[in-house]
Amino acid sequence: MKQVKNTLTCLFWSALALAVVIAVVYETGMLESGALAGLSANGEFIVTTMMELLTLASVPLALKLFRFKKVHNDLMTRKADALRSWGLLRLGLLTVLLIANTLLYYIYMNTAFGYMAIILLICLPFVYPSMDRCLTETEEDIVESETEVPTETEDVKE
Repeated sequence: MKQVKNTLTCLFWSALALAVVIAVVYETGMLESGALAGLSANGEFIVTTMMELLTLASVPLALKLFRFKKVHNDLMTRKADALRSWGLLRLGLLTVLLIANTLLYYIYMNTAFGYMAIILLICLPFVYPSMDRCLTETEEDIVESETEVPTETEDVKE
């Protein structure tokens, strides 16, 4: 399990580092910002729309992925192997779009890409692969049948 955690953590931090490197390279003037800004309004519109749809679909999918029955059952049976594959998918959904939106922001200088990158950046702590999270996501859910408070029902007969 520790090796899986290390793999997922490496992906998490390397994607963040790559996004920061992209920002530093463009902000310091090593690469020209806005290279495609205003060049093709139709092309920019299509790219913006596609990235918005991908981002809006990927965020809830990545955050709820481990709650799907098939994924949950796989995590319960195969543990570390399933956590590696599903965890890579979940982090990939967020980090690939983060890097793409960061890059597209500097290419087009369109704030929509910047806002989407910020949204993805805000979502990343919710899927941070800590050891506690890795263990929790591969354990069975505890049924709280003993701690449930019985509800009182009244039968009213007239």
